[in-house]
Amino acid sequence: MKCLTSDELRQMYLDFFKSKGHAVIKSASLIPENDPTVLFTTAGMHPLVPYLLGQKHPAGTRLTDVQKCVRTGDIDEVGDESHCTFFEMLGNWSLGDYFKKEAITWSFEFLTDEKYLGIDKDKLYFSCFAGDDDAPRDMVAHDTWRSLGVAEDHIFFLPKENNWWGPAGITGPCGPDTEMFIDTGKPACGPDCSPACDCGKYLEIWNDVFMEYNKQADGTFAPLEQKNVDTGMGLDRTIAILQGKGSVYETDVFAPIIAKIEELSGKKYEGADEETRKAFRIVADHIRCAAFMIGDERGITPSNVDQGYVLRRLLRRAIRFSGKLGIEEGSLPKIAQVVIDKYAHAYEELKINETKILSEIAKEEERFQKTITQGMKEFEKTVERLDGDTIDGKSAFRLYDTFGFPIEFTLELAAERGLKVDKDGFDKAFQHHQELSHAGAEQRFKGGLADTSEQTARLHTATHLLNAALRKLLSEDIVQKGSNITAERLRFDFNFPRKVERDELDKLEAYVNEAIAAGLDVVEEEMSVEEAKAQGAMGVFDSKYGDVVKVYTIPGYSKEICGGPHAKNTAELGHFKIKKEQSSSAGVRRIKAVLD
Repeated sequence: MKCLTSDELRQMYLDFFKSKGHAVIKSASLIPENDPTVLFTTAGMHPLVPYLLGQKHPAGTRLTDVQKCVRTGDIDEVGDESHCTFFEMLGNWSLGDYFKKEAITWSFEFLTDEKYLGIDKDKLYFSCFAGDDDAPRDMVAHDTWRSLGVAEDHIFFLPKENNWWGPAGITGPCGPDTEMFIDTGKPACGPDCSPACDCGKYLEIWNDVFMEYNKQADGTFAPLEQKNVDTGMGLDRTIAILQGKGSVYETDVFAPIIAKIEELSGKKYEGADEETRKAFRIVADHIRCAAFMIGDERGITPSNVDQGYVLRRLLRRAIRFSGKLGIEEGSLPKIAQVVIDKYAHAYEELKINETKILSEIAKEEERFQKTITQGMKEFEKTVERLDGDTIDGKSAFRLYDTFGFPIEFTLELAAERGLKVDKDGFDKAFQHHQELSHAGAEQRFKGGLADTSEQTARLHTATHLLNAALRKLLSEDIVQKGSNITAERLRFDFNFPRKVERDELDKLEAYVNEAIAAGLDVVEEEMSVEEAKAQGAMGVFDSKYGDVVKVYTIPGYSKEICGGPHAKNTAELGHFKIKKEQSSSAGVRRIKAVLD
């Protein structure tokens, strides 16, 4: 088995699939464009959903990439040996091109060939879909592994809960997968030990998903006209395996970040007690993730809603645990600088937005100190109102939820005063809050992963016209700062220093409706990025596109680089109406609009 660095693995993977006829495409933004179902790009497939559903990708039918991803399902779990919020996913894709045999053969070659990872095949185990009433047993995957010399007792058939991917929402593309595991050397937990166990004997290293079904609204599974392959290998986890480390935090991925925290804290990670090591991991993970969020081409800033809220939670948790390590206030930008230096060669947006990353983290540290000051005042008021020696759970949760006052602070301050805290009551209130949040998150998935309906296509085209109207009537310096489209409405964020007045909104509406009334064909073309720019096409986020891009033109009004669904003619749009204009963040305004 080769001991590779993260940089070596990243490049080796792309070069391997390039040799197999795949086009190398850039990582998409961490913030999904026009996808209301998720706050962040959580998997390599998210940016490619339109193409998995049949749209033609400008780079062809074989693609490979390293996609930056964020998963924040439960931030409070981060701090153990394995959880991370930010990670890189190595992926290769077939859009109606090759299928199971080729995908499995190439996966096996990359894993075992001495030119690549060189893993002993006897240490590898594999799982295939066992079959059920919805889809048959995956004998093609099984037989392909066997043809490559894999022993029968190294292949497991597992049910849908283990070997089926998707859909990401209630409906959409999905299918069986085959997963690859490495034997960690731990003893079997029993006679039925398999990759389905949580005993730690089998560690997943790669997953090949075969999208061959489309789950319908009635729960049935219909064969997809275009069968796709979606594979994923986590770079961080694979590097830990190759470097023989028990945790990604011990690999070269985190080494310089951990070293900087050691320097600032005066403490050592190795040999420290578990609480200290946990604090190291939290600070390292959260600052890495925050740097990528702020530095993203569609970068965000801390706020109290959506992506900005998650970013704020990450930063404030990092601030709190850096304090536990004894790190001087105002030091987090120094850790972020190490992250930028570590990754800038692979993700140039970090260097481009370096100043923004460092200043936003510094400002959030300053804001949090004010929060703590306010929280202290509210804590004292809570104590004054006490009838007894125990702070009830609801009051403790109110300090946390309303004032951002960490429960650990409440517990420590209460102990100093000889008081107790109803921690069970706090946990129940916190759990209720999470259940409400999860219920809200589930609403994001009601229409499946990415809605490509006729209504969404109409709103997408209207968004282009709104962008053109803003630049024409308000300022040529306006650029898109964000966009979110559901089947009911569009939401468009743009840079502007003040409120847009009602009479200005009326003019914007009239401009868009004029274009709709003109009945103009929406022209779709493919060209190079250079050609698109030469023709004056707008493309704020063009860094995520490959050498060939799609350009949509509404003659006389708009020309934009875009990958989303569109109407064929502006006459299909109906009547455009702006429902709301408001502030989104400092220097950024937000318009919500509908089509009647």
